Amino acid sequence: MLLGCIGDDFTGSSDLANTLSKQGMRVTQFSGVPTTNADSSVEAGVVALKSRSIPAKDAIAQSLQALEWLKAQGCTQFLFKYCSTFDSTAEGNIGPVAAALAEALGARKVVVCPAFPGAGRTIYQGHLFVHDRLLNESGMEHHPLNPMTDADIRRWLALQTDMAVGHVGFSAVRRGTAAITEALTRADAEGARLIVVDALSDDDLMAIGSALDGLPLLTGGSGIAMGLPANFRRQGLLSGEGSSWQGVDGKCIVLSGSCSSATRGQVATHRASGLPMREITADDAVANRLDAQEIADWAMAQTDRPLVFSSADPESVRVAQDTYGRERVAAAIEQLFAGIARALVAGGVGRLVVAGGETSGAVVEGLSLTSLEIGPEIAPGAPALRSTPPGGRPLALALKSGNFGGPNFFAEADAILRGI
Repeated sequence: MLLGCIGDDFTGSSDLANTLSKQGMRVTQFSGVPTTNADSSVEAGVVALKSRSIPAKDAIAQSLQALEWLKAQGCTQFLFKYCSTFDSTAEGNIGPVAAALAEALGARKVVVCPAFPGAGRTIYQGHLFVHDRLLNESGMEHHPLNPMTDADIRRWLALQTDMAVGHVGFSAVRRGTAAITEALTRADAEGARLIVVDALSDDDLMAIGSALDGLPLLTGGSGIAMGLPANFRRQGLLSGEGSSWQGVDGKCIVLSGSCSSATRGQVATHRASGLPMREITADDAVANRLDAQEIADWAMAQTDRPLVFSSADPESVRVAQDTYGRERVAAAIEQLFAGIARALVAGGVGRLVVAGGETSGAVVEGLSLTSLEIGPEIAPGAPALRSTPPGGRPLALALKSGNFGGPNFFAEADAILRGI
């Protein structure tokens, strides 16, 4: 294994795996830290954790455990992957985990670049934009777990860690790899260890990736990985073999626990199409008034692509959190979706489309999926996935971060997971 990646949630990890696969690496995504060695043919391993919203000390411990496993697989470079909207609170977890990994590797010039231009996320003068809006004006300020109230990534990082934060501006990035390398060296000489790097386009990310050749640690969204495979290819280390994909027949069920604006738009499209849908409310989930098996039975009885969703508007989410507590609401909904997924798989479902990073993590953990084959891209940041639950039949999945995908994502995912 050449490149070792640590993702702080499951959808982001599959996004990263998709990026590396498209650039020609043989990639496997692992659910949690494996207990056995990876196949020797794997060139990039992505260890998907569910560490984004847990206490920082636990996120650090899990990430360091993943690092040790990846080092044991022979990796020479490591990537800490987080969301392209830098989902974190003022306490962490991005800064604390990045700092801990840097210390463990003795790494300097640690790039921080969540940019993903294909999904509208860009960085200019250290500020993160979502399309034409600053991050804190994009809707992310209402995120139920990690509200982003400041678009200045340098300032946000400085709240999370004592490690000095630097910046490579767009004036250097636009001049290409050599200028980026020089700017990183200058920031390092000035004492910065975590260095935010601007990026407005995929070409910028390719140039940044080239400048990262040989550096032990980098951090960012999936876009930062675009230029990394070429570094290994120049050294003659890649096999050149692509990944194969085979769709799965059977029934498709959509599970949505995301409250993002994009997912709520996808739910609205599903509703407008007249397809079956069933809503889960926070009140019912917290009060334990819902039965996972009954909901799964309802979904399996539908002839078209049914949707089971808990995707309330930000105000409704805030009221529920104020009433019951943020952690209690999240845990109740995630546990319910995990139970529904287990019942669906036991009932023979062939395809699952899951919206929301925390929901996806709950489903993957609930199904005990240890590794995921990476398939074709459904939408930027959202590939098709294939796995086989213990004792079950092959299952095709789409694990979608809340803000990813267009209005018809559910239908588009279903077609690709089926192999059309």
